[in-house]
Order: sequence, then structure tokens, then C-alpha cells
Amino acid sequence: MSNEKGNFEATFEALREVLVAYSDRLLVTVDKPGDYQISSRTLKDRTGRPLFVAAVQIKKNYVSYHLLPLYMNAALQKKVSPELKKRKQGKACFNFTEIAPEQIRDIAGLTGECIEAFKNPKLPWDKPKKR
Repeated sequence: MSNEKGNFEATFEALREVLVAYSDRLLVTVDKPGDYQISSRTLKDRTGRPLFVAAVQIKKNYVSYHLLPLYMNAALQKKVSPELKKRKQGKACFNFTEIAPEQIRDIAGLTGECIEAFKNPKLPWDKPKKR
């Protein structure tokens, strides 16, 4: 189990670094051991909190990588590599027990595309602006 825990921590750190690269333009809402979350600095959820964008978390049986923009964009869903599809749970979550360098490259590229596409999402609770 200690080896598995070590793999989880190394996997978490590798995935955390992918998200840290966006910490200058996004808001870090959680940064503690085993849990790193980023949200929008400008967009709000239905209750007015910063809109969640992505997270990496150590869970009991895997390290979970959440990428909300993927959930909201069918075109981005099609860009998920076959290797990452094997790790995918639902529309916007990937689970890892360990991670290979090519998977890090894939998830980093996908994360960049998702964050770029997330600049102006159509949120169902946003009211159209009157002209």
C-alpha cells in the first residue's frame, strides 16, 4: 500500500503541475496536500462563487483529474486521446493510479485547449445582455 500511496502522490504532483501553469490567470481555490482546485477569476456559478474550472485530488483508489470545460464542450470531447479515454469517467473526469509522461503531455494539451475554450462559455444561468 505504501508503494501505491507513493504512486498516488507522484501522480498528484505531476497533474498538479499541469494546473499550476494556469494559476496566474485562474483563481486557486484549494491548495492543500492531495487537493488542488482552480476556478475562474471572472465567471460565477449560480450562487455567485467563482466558477470551478479544474482540480486534481487524491482519492482512496486513484488520483482524480477533473476538467469542467470538457463537460460543456462536445468538440473538446472529440479531442480526448485514445489513451486518456481509457482513464475517463463520465464526461469530465480522468482517474489514474500512476501516470506516464505521454499521458501528462496529453492531459496538459487537453487542459490548455479546455481553458482556452472556457473564456466565454454560454452558462445557462447568464441572462442575455440587453442592447
